[in-house]
Amino acid sequence: MEGILPLFKPAGLTSHDCIFKLRKILKTKKVGHTGTLDPDVTGVLPICIGKATKVAEYITDAGKAYVGEVTVGFSTTTEDASGDVVERKAVDRIISREEIMKVLHSLTGEIEQTPPMYSAVKVGGKRLYEYARKGMEVERPTRKVTIYSIEMLDEREQFQGEVISFRFRVSCSKGTYIRTLAVTIGELLGYPAHMSSLQRVQSAAFSLEDCLTFEEIEKHMEAGTIASVLRPLESALSHLPKLLINDKVAEKVKNGALLEIPEHLKTSNGPIIAETVDGLALAIYSKHPSKLGLLKPVKVLRNDIE
Repeated sequence: MEGILPLFKPAGLTSHDCIFKLRKILKTKKVGHTGTLDPDVTGVLPICIGKATKVAEYITDAGKAYVGEVTVGFSTTTEDASGDVVERKAVDRIISREEIMKVLHSLTGEIEQTPPMYSAVKVGGKRLYEYARKGMEVERPTRKVTIYSIEMLDEREQFQGEVISFRFRVSCSKGTYIRTLAVTIGELLGYPAHMSSLQRVQSAAFSLEDCLTFEEIEKHMEAGTIASVLRPLESALSHLPKLLINDKVAEKVKNGALLEIPEHLKTSNGPIIAETVDGLALAIYSKHPSKLGLLKPVKVLRNDIE
């Protein structure tokens, strides 16, 4: 079994829980996820099976999109709805849609974030949530992330009440904490806040419309039609630049040969896919660190193509 299975992750399960469950359903051990989603978060979780596990990191590194809800008026330990209340401050004025949109606009582009204490980031060899569960707070490294776009989804012109909530959609880079973004939105409005709900609606080339539930996957396994819903590993790489190669070069690629950088890829700095004219991805290349004008293989994906 080989391919990518876009899973609709339900609430209440960790990404690892999903993998454990799918190994049982699919009757195979070679299953991997493409980036952790918190238990409370639902939505798109592409699952790599068999040889497709080789490309999991390229889905993880690609952009993501989320639909979330910010609740303004109190903050929590975990920055989401599952945590204990840390601070309360009643919203004592009318907040206009225009003011919220200005705040969202100010957060577009490259921003700095500090990972929340309840996160899987490692500091001193331990996950931050391990410190948090012991009531300890440690210094956390800030990281730069990119918000490609962020838009307001609620159409109301005014928000009022001691606690207010509104929904937004954000497209962002790998490593963005939407929980922390929600807290920042509240701070810029002058109040404590947290993320009250979140759904990932896109991961790389996969969207909600592509996803299957556990129940649907089980039905396909029972009917023997699971192959019909598996996406080829190439679908995980569709956002990356391609180097088309002929049969003669393909033999060299399968054996890890260096390749010359073609003119149209000389400005590319990330991974490049060596692909046959039939659309099969054979290997992932990058610019050689010391040999100018050459590409070196990072990972051979297929070396059994005739």
